[in-house]
Amino acid sequence: MANVEKDPVSGTNTTGHEWDGIKELDTPLPKWWLTTFYACIIWAIGYWVVYPSWPTLNDYAKGVFETTNRLEHAKEMEAVKQSRMVWTTKFEGKDIEEVANDSELLNYAMAGGRVIFADNCQPCHGASGSGAKNFPVLADDDWLWGGDLDSIQTTILYGIRSGHEDERVSDMPNFVEDETLTPAQAEMVADYVMSLSGQGSASEEAKVLFEDNCAACHSEDGSGQQALGGPRLNDGIWLYGGGKDAVLSQIMKPKHGVMPAWVGRLSETEIKQVAIYVHSLGGGQ
Repeated sequence: MANVEKDPVSGTNTTGHEWDGIKELDTPLPKWWLTTFYACIIWAIGYWVVYPSWPTLNDYAKGVFETTNRLEHAKEMEAVKQSRMVWTTKFEGKDIEEVANDSELLNYAMAGGRVIFADNCQPCHGASGSGAKNFPVLADDDWLWGGDLDSIQTTILYGIRSGHEDERVSDMPNFVEDETLTPAQAEMVADYVMSLSGQGSASEEAKVLFEDNCAACHSEDGSGQQALGGPRLNDGIWLYGGGKDAVLSQIMKPKHGVMPAWVGRLSETEIKQVAIYVHSLGGGQ
């Protein structure tokens, strides 16, 4: 049985436990601490009653208020939407060119487009359209599918290889695997592509191979075909890396990026806003 005794200094009973001559006092918890502890228990019970809490087999206890953070957020976003309708209704019935030519709507579109871009586009295209590895720069004037307002809006609406029925599609063939070119011929074409931007030289045979196999999409002078999404090759701007090795890799084992379709994700007005903002980043066309 524990040897309980009164501590002569504090006047508090000991628990009877002793280690190396040190005796443990049976000091009660402070009243403020106990009050706080019990108040937390009462608060927790009240919280369980008022808000969603315990899961059930097929559902969960919804609480007296029957609300969640998600529902509250939805209400807040609906309130924001209603407050914006003063402006957004002015976009209805106007095409993107009309919006861009209206100074008042243009200012609103630019401000909103900047926020929409940061929330949805920046992870791939970088801050202010600076681009990233394998993702196009939007701050220059080099466009795969055209840089005018309508072209940019169409790309945002339906995406590229997105699976949408109106998607933009351009597939770079695998020339070697398809046995259209031999590996040696692919190297010659890569040399010619590099020469288009002033990086090295190529033979006449390489030029013929390029014209026979690549010019349909990239043009004979490498200026590209925006109607087909054929990249420009004579400006030294590369989506999948510059240098002969990167070009050769794209000829032999091409990469194909995907841009999602934003129709259905963003409203018609939001798409116009972000298209106008993107157009402004590189001066557009």
